[in-house]
Amino acid sequence: MTVSSAGVLLRPENAAEDSRTRARKRARLPDLRRWISPLALILLWQLASSSGVLPPEKLSSPLTVLQSGIDTARSGELGDAFAVSVGRVAIGFLLGAAVAMLLGIAAGLSRWGDVLIDPPVQMLRTLPFLGLIPLFILWFGIGEAPKIVLVALGVAFPLYLNVHSGIRNVDDQIIEATTALGFTRTERLWHVVLPAAVPQPLVGLRQSLGIAWLALIVGETVNADAGLGYLINNAREFLRTDVIVVGLIVYAILGLATDALVRLIERRALRWRA
Repeated sequence: MTVSSAGVLLRPENAAEDSRTRARKRARLPDLRRWISPLALILLWQLASSSGVLPPEKLSSPLTVLQSGIDTARSGELGDAFAVSVGRVAIGFLLGAAVAMLLGIAAGLSRWGDVLIDPPVQMLRTLPFLGLIPLFILWFGIGEAPKIVLVALGVAFPLYLNVHSGIRNVDDQIIEATTALGFTRTERLWHVVLPAAVPQPLVGLRQSLGIAWLALIVGETVNADAGLGYLINNAREFLRTDVIVVGLIVYAILGLATDALVRLIERRALRWRA
């Protein structure tokens, strides 16, 4: 028997349950110790800038970067660039993900699909897609299309590989069990194959979003007239390292935010694994 904080006697099993509840609550809270090293690095950065070890033309101090971020946000310049970049990633991601899902499912479910689709995709995957920028400019001009196609291409390959692999690696014994239970092909696909394959496409989704932001950074620094990449490129011309760092921080925050969103979806979608 134990006594709770309210003075009520608890049975051992109730106390164990209470301790498990507290442990789950602690697990949900962020671990503040993970902030120690980032804050220490920012402090060292500020000290190096204040002492003159790190000159401002090489890298502005954190306080200067913070002030520049506030100024560009107030002027609306940062907000406009943010909206343009997010729009490009959203369109490119939707296009790339749709193509990757269709090709991955077709190649994963069908032998003929695997024979006809997988070889050319594997050949194209080995190309350095960032090196295709000059070709995209020749094909699509210098407008929005090359940037969106670059993002879509970066998204498509990792997502395709994970969708294809997830479907192909479904346990054969589960498939045999559904056959013995009299499942139709559609029921087997909808209730067994696709749910069992979900974990790997979610991994591919996280990889794809990371590559999408990388592709956008490169695309926006080439013949762009708007967006975060244009903001960074324009700041480089005037040696504004503070604005450059602001743009890079926004890119990093967007990447972390999209990754956290996918992890949230993963926890919701894969609750059955627990």
